[in-house]
Amino acid sequence: MTPVLAGALQLLALVVALGLSYRPLGDHMARVYSSDRHLRVERWIYRGIGADPTVEMRWPAYVRAVLAFSAVGVLLLYLLQRAQGVLPGSLGFVSIDPDQAFNTAASFVANTNWQSYSGEQAMGHVVQTGGLAVQNFVSAAVGIAVAVALVRGFARSRTGELGNFWADLVRGVVRILLPISVVGALVLVACGVIQNFAGIHEVGLFTGGTQQWNGGAVASQEVIKELGTNGGGYFNANSAHPFENPGGVSNLFEIYLILLIPFALTRTFGRMVGSVRQGYAILGAMAAIWLGFTALMTWTEFAHHGPAFELAGGAMEGKETRFGIAGSSLFAVATTLASTGAVNSFHSSYTGFGGGITLLGMQLGEIAPGGVGSGLYGMLIMAVIAVFLAGLMVGRTPEYLGRKIGVREIKYAACYILVTPALVLGLTGVAMALDGPARSMTNTGAHGFSEILYAYTSAANNNGSAFAGLGADTPWFNTTLGIAMLLGRFLPMVFVLALAGSLAAQTPVPETAGTLRTEKPLFTGLLIGTILIVAGLTYFPALALGPLAEGLAA
Repeated sequence: MTPVLAGALQLLALVVALGLSYRPLGDHMARVYSSDRHLRVERWIYRGIGADPTVEMRWPAYVRAVLAFSAVGVLLLYLLQRAQGVLPGSLGFVSIDPDQAFNTAASFVANTNWQSYSGEQAMGHVVQTGGLAVQNFVSAAVGIAVAVALVRGFARSRTGELGNFWADLVRGVVRILLPISVVGALVLVACGVIQNFAGIHEVGLFTGGTQQWNGGAVASQEVIKELGTNGGGYFNANSAHPFENPGGVSNLFEIYLILLIPFALTRTFGRMVGSVRQGYAILGAMAAIWLGFTALMTWTEFAHHGPAFELAGGAMEGKETRFGIAGSSLFAVATTLASTGAVNSFHSSYTGFGGGITLLGMQLGEIAPGGVGSGLYGMLIMAVIAVFLAGLMVGRTPEYLGRKIGVREIKYAACYILVTPALVLGLTGVAMALDGPARSMTNTGAHGFSEILYAYTSAANNNGSAFAGLGADTPWFNTTLGIAMLLGRFLPMVFVLALAGSLAAQTPVPETAGTLRTEKPLFTGLLIGTILIVAGLTYFPALALGPLAEGLAA
């Protein structure tokens, strides 16, 4: 079997698995967020945190709850890292430095999981399981809650109420993330991923020397890392490490976990607004972009450019032989389009165009299918923009799902799409202009610029993957990347919830002969075009200075 055929079969198996999961999981999530019933364990949690799950929140109250909960999460995780040196189960590791502790706390609470440290050489069991893994669950649940609030904005009318954040948060963890994670962790253990609380021990090497390794609850953290589109690895090598991702089966399963909830949420959206065809239209746009990027990445990395590439069967530098080019390319596209940030290969070693594809995947806004929750609400924001553009072209007031898209709504949508480019391009420009940050680059020229651009793109878009080659464990990068992660996560949420409140307060507009049919393939094509045009106009100059220049020079 040729590597290309093996890659095609992997893609086919993944599509089939996602297709079989799409309807049952999407319907289950719709029931979870539409139900008035509370489980007993959920009622215990509500009493413990002092929340009343029956109180409906308008968008300002929902925003305050999201921000307050996340601020407390940043503080607690920061303090846990600073106190690591005196905690049991620390494996002898010292407390984390202040700038790195801030960066890590901001990273995991913002669902970014950017890591400027080596996990197996810095974090003990308590911080890994009691701090980082907990944030993997709750940060993912926050993203889903905000997406569901926006969906309620489309589904409800003549009210500004968007539900209850605390109920949405708890239900997301208890009824969705935990059950899937338990089953997924068992699958990963069966594939060979480790799950223990072993201490540090030495392993003999073929050269006669030794190397130190420590164990950990890796399978249970790995599953939520992928399922919650978090991305932070237990080990520095992330999903390239054999303890996290032993072989081809585990690799394909982890990609499946990354894509599972973001794709299924389009079904949830369709069910909650009363038209599954609307969900299929959004799904079609996500799937078309994802498949296109996967095909382009695979072709780019398999293309032969000289004898070394021909002997290796493609661009194998930086890739694990147990995954090959196809498995690595599939993972790279999934992780950068889905806001996950886990990596099973060295993105810096991809071809110039291949590295550009990973960058562009994040710069689209990570909406194909995007992060859990963030992918859906990002795509719905782009749908609002597409409807507005269509209205301008035909000269009528734009409408989407029976809601008029007026001046207020389009301002919220415009602010949403401007936040991350301003952070990415602004901070990249400042870093390149200063001597200190530029000295952290391993490479010069176009590739060195790509390292900086990738870092801020990954941070502001809450991805967390690294181009590698950049020495990011400095006060400058720890601080600025931490700020980018927090602003890139929570400022867009404010605009999403403000838009949801505005939509929920409207009276539905009856459909007429002139209404744009947003459940048709024509609208899906318009949506894809809008996404590519907006991203292209925003980032093309920066991409031309980095990966495009490198690819054309190869």
